[in-house]
Amino acid sequence: MSAADDGADRSLGQLVASATAEMSALVHDEIALAKAELRQDAKRAGIGSAAFMVAGALALFALPVLSFAAAYGIHNLGLGLAWSFLIVGGAFLVLAGLLALLAMAKIKKIKKPEKSMISARETAAVLQNAKPHPRLAPAEHPVLESVTRSSV
Repeated sequence: MSAADDGADRSLGQLVASATAEMSALVHDEIALAKAELRQDAKRAGIGSAAFMVAGALALFALPVLSFAAAYGIHNLGLGLAWSFLIVGGAFLVLAGLLALLAMAKIKKIKKPEKSMISARETAAVLQNAKPHPRLAPAEHPVLESVTRSSV
C-alpha cells in the first residue's frame, strides 16, 4: 500500500491531527537546531562578557589604590609627582584597552545560527508553495451524495 492510499483511508480529522502533529514536530526540531547552534557560541559570549567586566572592575576599583602606590613609588625614584601619576594612569588605561580588545575579539567570533536560518527559509518556502487539497463537488463526493438536505 502506498502513502497516497494510506491517506485516502483516513478521515479528515485524522489528516488534520496528523498535519498538526507533523507541523508541531517540525517547529520543535527547528527550535532544537537553533538552540544547539547558539549553545556553541554561548561560551565565547560568556568569555567576552567576563573580559569586559574584568576591564571595568580594574578601571573602577583597582585604579585609585594602585595608582597612588605606583605613583609614589615612581616619585621615590626621582621623577616629579605629577609625572609619576600620569605614567601610572596611562599604564592602567593601556591595560583596560588591551582587555577590551580581547573581549571584542571573542565577541566577533560569535556566528549566526546559519543552519537554523537556512532550514527555516526552506520550511517557509515549502509552506508558501503548498496548495490546499482540491474540494470535490457534492455530486462527485460519495459521502455527500447520501446526505439528504432539507429545503428549509
